[in-house]
Amino acid sequence: MEVVDIARYQFGIITVYHFLFVPITIGLSLIIAVFETQWLRTKDPAYLRLTKFFGKLFLINFAIGVVTGIVQEFQFGMNWSDYSRFVGDVFGAPLAIEGLLAFFLESTFLGLWIFGWDKLPRALHAACMWLVHIGTLFSAYFILAANSWMQNPVGHTYNSVTGRAELTDFWAVMVNPVQLVAFPHVVTACYMTGGAFVAGVAAWLHLRRRHNDEDHRLYLKAVRIGAVVTLIAGAGVVVTGDLQGKVMTEVQPMKMAAAEGLYETSEGCAPFSILTIGTPDGKEEKFSITVPCLLSYLGTGSFDGTVEGINPLRERYAEEYGQDPGAAYYHPTDYVPVVPVTYWSFRFMMGLGFLAMLMSAVLLWATRRGRRPDQRWWGVFAISLPVIVVLASAWGWLFTEMGRQPWAVYSLMTTQNAVSPGVSVTEALISIISLTLIYAVLAVVEIGLLWKFIKKGADPFEEPPDPSLRGSDDDQPLTFAY
Repeated sequence: MEVVDIARYQFGIITVYHFLFVPITIGLSLIIAVFETQWLRTKDPAYLRLTKFFGKLFLINFAIGVVTGIVQEFQFGMNWSDYSRFVGDVFGAPLAIEGLLAFFLESTFLGLWIFGWDKLPRALHAACMWLVHIGTLFSAYFILAANSWMQNPVGHTYNSVTGRAELTDFWAVMVNPVQLVAFPHVVTACYMTGGAFVAGVAAWLHLRRRHNDEDHRLYLKAVRIGAVVTLIAGAGVVVTGDLQGKVMTEVQPMKMAAAEGLYETSEGCAPFSILTIGTPDGKEEKFSITVPCLLSYLGTGSFDGTVEGINPLRERYAEEYGQDPGAAYYHPTDYVPVVPVTYWSFRFMMGLGFLAMLMSAVLLWATRRGRRPDQRWWGVFAISLPVIVVLASAWGWLFTEMGRQPWAVYSLMTTQNAVSPGVSVTEALISIISLTLIYAVLAVVEIGLLWKFIKKGADPFEEPPDPSLRGSDDDQPLTFAY
């Protein structure tokens, strides 16, 4: 096993693990802000109870997400120093803004939200969570801008003396065509995850026999709200995913061809693959079940659009980029990603996403007109919803990153050439084993804390103090609300 193998496994483990927390954080911050706003508008105690209950779960998830996210930055210097040197001038601006603006925005106002229940006016306190959510969106935008540059490098020039990509147009990086479709796609997926989390947790609590009628109504309300958010956000994921597919076909045709197992260029009416079986070397199709012309529409917006195939693209890239040593690591003579991984990750992403939307619709149907289903299958059904959505997001990232291979930066730097030259196999193994063990401990902590507070359920309603009324003590220190 080579260093690049270990480095890729480590990057994949850390990235997918970290992204388990990101969509829940972004999605829950919006839902909690809506809950608290609704409490201010309606004075319904149920909304305040849901705000505080899911606020606790949000804080646990946020803390673990921050810890796992920090490691992302360190691993670039450990295992991917040549990559960091190459992209540093371009990545420096968006990642610095993400840290100094977006993360500080969300963490500062999250602190005010936690400690300010008895000090801040109620409307201002609710506004803090809205600002936390805006901060998460800013973070997502700047990080995705960096990732989108890896998919479609723009706004830069290559300095042959230093061997680095140098930023020439910051705005071009911010409005990269890939970025403009990836951001709404990821954010709607995050809302979908947040809604599924709320629905799943509330459904489990609803099925417990120890609650009174008021609590059952509370959790049933949360189930329906979570299911509605999941269903609406899922529709947004479908629309933005369609737009992203068209941009991907334009800027990364090999990724689209590999995702569909399309080996030869289709001059119009390209079929969408339901099942394709190819040769072990990934060079030839042996059997397929397809839907005529659907891929042309998904890729180009026209049923008679042309979609390039793997084999012609392989020949064109070999002629255009030459036989780069990095490419030889993945395939003897070409620039083709691992077709089975790209093909199936694309289908798992879509299949699980559509399944989650169907499950949300079933939840809404089962709880219509105040119905309170108590069958065990219904609980298992609802509890599995957040797991399915999180897995769909994970498969989506695997598709995005694996489909770009063998490029670390598309058309500029191969993954083989991005790895740190001074890291030995032993050092890389120690690194991946250590981080995997640490992340396993963090997983136990995360699950343990979530389980503890979920089992406890929502606290009884307690009217929080209103500092805007007379008699409040302005000199009273902030207190931790949880």
